[in-house]
Amino acid sequence: MKIFIIGAGFTGIQLAKRFVDGRNDVVLIDNNKDAVAYAENRLDCGAILADGNNLAVLEDAGIADADALVCVTADDEVNMITCSLVDSVYPKILKIARVRNYAYYINTAEAAKKHSSFTKNNRPLYGIDFMVNPDFEAAQAIVNSIEKNSIMDSLKFDNSPYEILRINVVADSPFDGTALKNLWKLTDKKFLVAYIERGGVTSLPYGETIVNAGDVLGLLLERQHLEEFLNLCGSKIKNISKIALVGAGRIGTLVAERLGEKQLGEKKFFRRQRAKFVIIESDAERASVAEEKFAGVAKVFNADVTEEGFIEEEEIDDFDLLICSTSNYEQNIVTAAYIESLGVENSIVLVASDAYGAIAHRLGIDVAIPVRDTVVDSIMSHLRGSSVSGIHTVNGGFLEIVEVKVGENSKVEGKKLMEISDPGKFLILMGHKKDEESYAKLSGASVLNAGDKLVVITTKTDSQHVLERFE
Repeated sequence: MKIFIIGAGFTGIQLAKRFVDGRNDVVLIDNNKDAVAYAENRLDCGAILADGNNLAVLEDAGIADADALVCVTADDEVNMITCSLVDSVYPKILKIARVRNYAYYINTAEAAKKHSSFTKNNRPLYGIDFMVNPDFEAAQAIVNSIEKNSIMDSLKFDNSPYEILRINVVADSPFDGTALKNLWKLTDKKFLVAYIERGGVTSLPYGETIVNAGDVLGLLLERQHLEEFLNLCGSKIKNISKIALVGAGRIGTLVAERLGEKQLGEKKFFRRQRAKFVIIESDAERASVAEEKFAGVAKVFNADVTEEGFIEEEEIDDFDLLICSTSNYEQNIVTAAYIESLGVENSIVLVASDAYGAIAHRLGIDVAIPVRDTVVDSIMSHLRGSSVSGIHTVNGGFLEIVEVKVGENSKVEGKKLMEISDPGKFLILMGHKKDEESYAKLSGASVLNAGDKLVVITTKTDSQHVLERFE
C-alpha cells in the first residue's frame, strides 16, 4: 500500500512506524521542521516539509497513486479540508481524519444518517470515509472495562459471548506452577490463553510454558465464567457500588453519560439501590456545567481530589472505584496510586501511551487506557483492507489482535486450523463461521471457508504477512 500521512506528531509517527514495519510505502508530510527531521532520522519513509493541505504539494509527492490518506494534524479544520480537497480530485483514495472537536464528530455522524443523499454514489460527507475522535474512543474503552463485579482490561468482540480479560496470577493459586497444556484440567469451562505478560515482556503462549505467580494472562473466556477463573488465578469478585470520577472534561462527561446507560448487575448503575456516583472537578466552570448536566444522577464537587480534608469529609477512600479521566495523564497516574494507597481497591486511568500504561500497572492500577494508542488502533483498523474489521494492540504494540475475514482463494481457504498452525507467529482465538450467528472457539480440525471471520493474535512484526494468508 501507498499511504500519505499528514501530521508528524505522535499519532502520525506511530502510524508511519507500523506501516513501514509492514513494508508499505509511506509519505509523511508536516510543516514543522523539527517533526520532519525526527521522521527522517528514525523512519524509512518519505518525509516532506510542507503544508499538507496544499494539493500541488500532494500531487508532486505522488498522491495520485496513493491507496489512503490519513490526516492527523493538530488542527481539525486542516484535517477535514485536506480530505475534502483530495476527495474532489481523487475520490477512490481512502480518507481518514482525526477530529478532536466532539461537536464536529457527532454532528457529522448525525447529518450523514439524517441526509442519506450526502452519501449516495459512495461519496462520504466532506469526502471523509472515516472520522476518528480520541475522546469517544477513550471514553468507550473506560466504560468497556467496567462490569458489575470486576474492573480489568477487557477486549470485547461483536456477536460473541467471549472477551479477552487481563488477569493477574497470585502465588499458591491453582494456576500458579501449572503448564499451559494442563490448565484445562482445572475447569470444564472453555477458555484460551491468548498471551502472557512476564517481566515486562508480552508473548504468545506455548503448551509447555509454566504459569508463575506474578504473570498476567490474557484469557479468552465468557464473562459469565469470570468468577471461576478469578478464583483459579487467586483473585476475587468485587462489588462495584460506589464510583468516583475525577475530571468533568469531554472524556469524563462521555464516561458519565455512558455509565448511566450501562447495566451493572440487574439494573443500570444509577438506578441500583445504594449506588453512589460522584464527579470531582477542580475547574469551577466545568464543575458547574457538570452539576447542571448530571443533576439528580451524580453529586458534583469543585475540589482537588488529593486534598486530605476533602478525602476525609467525603469518604473518598471508601469508594469501590476511582476513574481519573483528566487530560493531565501523569497526574492521573499519581492521583490513582495515592487514592489506592488510602484504601480504594480499583482504579482506571487515562494515560498518554502504552509506555505509561506499563508504569501504571506496576503501581497497582487496574486499567490504563492509552489515549494515543487507542486512536492509532482505530485508524489502523480502517487501513488494513476491507477484510479487516478491527485491530487492537496489546501492551506496547508487540502483539496485535486482529478481526479478519477469510477471502476468496486465500492461502487458508479449505484448510484445517492444524494445517496452517505456525507457533510463535500467530494464534487463532476464535471464529465466526459464515452460516453461524456468533463467534465460537474452533478446534484444530475446523475447516476455514471464504466468508468466515476470525480473531487472530499475532506479533506486530508478523502481522501484515500473517493477514495476507487470510485475505
